[in-house]
Amino acid sequence: MNNSDFIKFMYDAGVLTFGDFTLKSGRKAPYFVNTGNYRTGEQIAKLGDFYARRIIDSGLKPDVLYGPAYKGIPLCVAAAIGLSKYGVNVDYCFNRKEAKDHGEGGMIVGHQLKDNDKVLIIEDVITAGTAIRETLPIIKGQAEVDILGVVISIDRMEKGKTGDMSAVQEVKENFGLDVYSIASVVDIINAIEEGVLPVDRVYLERMLEYRKLYGVE
Repeated sequence: MNNSDFIKFMYDAGVLTFGDFTLKSGRKAPYFVNTGNYRTGEQIAKLGDFYARRIIDSGLKPDVLYGPAYKGIPLCVAAAIGLSKYGVNVDYCFNRKEAKDHGEGGMIVGHQLKDNDKVLIIEDVITAGTAIRETLPIIKGQAEVDILGVVISIDRMEKGKTGDMSAVQEVKENFGLDVYSIASVVDIINAIEEGVLPVDRVYLERMLEYRKLYGVE
């Protein structure tokens, strides 16, 4: 899998954009990733294929894909469809924001988690680990499952909330979960350098400056 293909795909879909962005952390970033901008069947099918290949390449063998509401919902469904095209059939599920108090009730839609299920969380990016912190009690409140890790689109590779660890490294430190990314900020920088992305070269300088300020390896 060529990481520059994924970067170009995100850019063409309007998911990866360049400009002046203020993040929740207060940092001024020259780029932004918003997976909420995927909007066509063709895009979501291709995205599912990228996630599927990353899961397969990682050697992970989940029983269930879990997508945290809301952005994780289409991602986990797309990834499950993508895996099926490679002959890997997995269940998927996601949470409601509020438990349903009528009909079948419950918090989880799709596969009903049970003891010993091997669960893989599907996310977009990890900025501060907040979504993971909220997700784990929901999953573990359903059954004694085995959480294999988290798959994300982009590893921003920048300092998290505390110290010099990245948000991804903090997830490993705090929750014992490995995070597998399809690509990273370094791939974005390389794509600009190599002319894969038709953006003003000024953003290459700004990306390098931002990485010098906040980046971690």
